[in-house]
Amino acid sequence: MQVAMDSEVAQDDDAEIGIDIEEFEPKSAADDADGEPTPPSRKPMAPSLRVTLFGVVMVVVLAGLVGWLGFRAHQSQQVQAQRSQFLQVARQGALNLTTIDWQHAEADVHRILDGATGEFYDDFAKRSQPFIEVLKKAQAKTVGTITEAGLESQTADSARALVAVSVQTSNAGEAEQVPRAWRMRIDVQKVGDQVKVSNVGFVP
Repeated sequence: MQVAMDSEVAQDDDAEIGIDIEEFEPKSAADDADGEPTPPSRKPMAPSLRVTLFGVVMVVVLAGLVGWLGFRAHQSQQVQAQRSQFLQVARQGALNLTTIDWQHAEADVHRILDGATGEFYDDFAKRSQPFIEVLKKAQAKTVGTITEAGLESQTADSARALVAVSVQTSNAGEAEQVPRAWRMRIDVQKVGDQVKVSNVGFVP
């Protein structure tokens, strides 16, 4: 009886030992990291593919840069062209006002009105006929020469210029006068696709 019982106890011990061995079996690498599977390793990018991608990126970047620079250059050219146009109209307006001959006063006045707009046009148109009569009576002649000109301010469709003019005046029966220096502040305004004089003032 004792032998049989010892045998049964041994079997029970073996069973317990078997359970313990199973519980303490080593875990595989896949079970590491809190039981999450190890991600598959990425293959390195081929050198030729890297070169191709880099080339594509550089082409896109350079195309964008060239486009932006071209736009900025075009914008700058437009601003400069408009500035030159404003200044040229102001200069011509000053010359028109200071270069008048009594022998063709009507044409000279008409030229001034053609280049005028707004309040200046209305005011000069009202005074044009008396002005012509005074010119003819005095047989006056004036010749203006621009000595200096520049823009004081500018907006998208208007500008203000300061123009210095040397004016030579002569009247019938009088000796030729010494040239006089005038400074004129001239406003110009864009009217459609033209630029015209909108106001004129004299600066002391």
